[in-house]
Amino acid sequence: MRQEIKIPKEIHEIGGVLQNAGFEAYAVGGCVRDLLIERAPADWDITTNASPEDIQRLFQNSFYENKFGTVTVVTESKKDSLKHVEITPYRADVSYSDKRHPDEVSFVRNIEEDLKRRDFTVNAIAIHLKELQVVDLFGGQEDSKEKLIRAVGNADERFKEDALRLLRAARLATQLDFDIEPITASAIAKNAGLLRFVAVERVRDELSKLLASDMPDRGFEILRQLQLLPFVLKELAEGVGVGQNKHHIYSVWEHNLRAVQYAAEKKWSLEVRMAALLHDVAKPRCKKGDGPDSTFYGHDVVGARMAMEILGRLKYPKQFIEKVAKLVRYHLFYYNVDEVTESSVRRLIARVGLEDMEDLIQVRICDRIGSGVPKAEPYKLRHFRFLVEKLSRDPVSVKMLRVKGDDVMRITGIQPGPNVGFLLNILLEETIDDPSLNQKPKLEKRLQELGKMTDEELQKLASDAKKKTIALEEQEVGDIKKKHWVK
Repeated sequence: MRQEIKIPKEIHEIGGVLQNAGFEAYAVGGCVRDLLIERAPADWDITTNASPEDIQRLFQNSFYENKFGTVTVVTESKKDSLKHVEITPYRADVSYSDKRHPDEVSFVRNIEEDLKRRDFTVNAIAIHLKELQVVDLFGGQEDSKEKLIRAVGNADERFKEDALRLLRAARLATQLDFDIEPITASAIAKNAGLLRFVAVERVRDELSKLLASDMPDRGFEILRQLQLLPFVLKELAEGVGVGQNKHHIYSVWEHNLRAVQYAAEKKWSLEVRMAALLHDVAKPRCKKGDGPDSTFYGHDVVGARMAMEILGRLKYPKQFIEKVAKLVRYHLFYYNVDEVTESSVRRLIARVGLEDMEDLIQVRICDRIGSGVPKAEPYKLRHFRFLVEKLSRDPVSVKMLRVKGDDVMRITGIQPGPNVGFLLNILLEETIDDPSLNQKPKLEKRLQELGKMTDEELQKLASDAKKKTIALEEQEVGDIKKKHWVK
């Protein structure tokens, strides 16, 4: 029985405009693949024998900003997947000397030539927008039924043309829950080193799509099996086969995958997923001893530095990098009801930021699940969440103090500059210990006292506060190390 093909009216209308002007029009690529496997297309692509100039002439609300001939038509659709539709003339890529981009694009006159240049058979299927006839030269429909990712034509040539296809194969297999056909898989492993030639931004984007999928654990395992991982996240590969201690039943590699998979199952953010993936990335470098009594002291601190380096290398946005590194750094926070003081929780909130505390708890939950424990959120973690909400009204940042920079300058007589923030931070450290001090009269009186101190006395006060902060944190971590093995 022939499968019913349902094309959105917006695509029909665009096809009609092209066809009424004497041109051909086909839906092509991922949208067709998704239609055939009954998956909602994320976007729509049309190919035609019209030139870019013809397309722009026919569609007034459009723009053309690339060298590949693609014109983007803006529609009035309320659906995100249909607001922007890309129309590209039939084309052939002449050569790829840099393994990334075609040196030259040649427009061709028929759909058959266009389909030959495409990456995988499931993406090389077209549907005529008037007759709804499927054009499938490479068995893409059969591969879709068999759930296979197979290169079009010679797999070795396809990956040497554009090395990003190496990662795209793994990402598509992950998103679609397909397998990679053996010859194609062999060609991927053989050409894995070509990823060195791919712009890191393109690698980053594929990695993010994989991480955002429903099964990132499978995706990263595919990367490992096809020898791509060392060229994407080489530090993560260090955890393969590295055993842990008696509180873990999985290797570091398996633990990280289970952690990120739980984040995916809960539909948590990309930052939480990345932090779950990298939270124990430093364990192989911090491991001491072997067997059930091995330790990984300091892997949270080292891991945060490694996360900064990894994500910086991949050119993730600065805010994203800083947040993930922070979640990795503090994922080992220790909390037992009646054992940890409220001031120490305030200090944790001050370092992480109240807005990111829920994400930190989520990373901690992922860590627990990755360790093989049956319960994601025990009572003490629920109590910790309650305590964070309770303490959220207490001063945990300079902006929550009842005095501002203008008050500091008025009372102490100092000029605008870094010393204003310096004094405010001294006040914050004191009010974290005792929130009752966060009253304007008390803070102003304390500022009068601080204003009379010498620079040396202020430096010592700030240094003592910093040492106290570190001592509190180290004491808490030290306590858990005495009672438990680092997880």
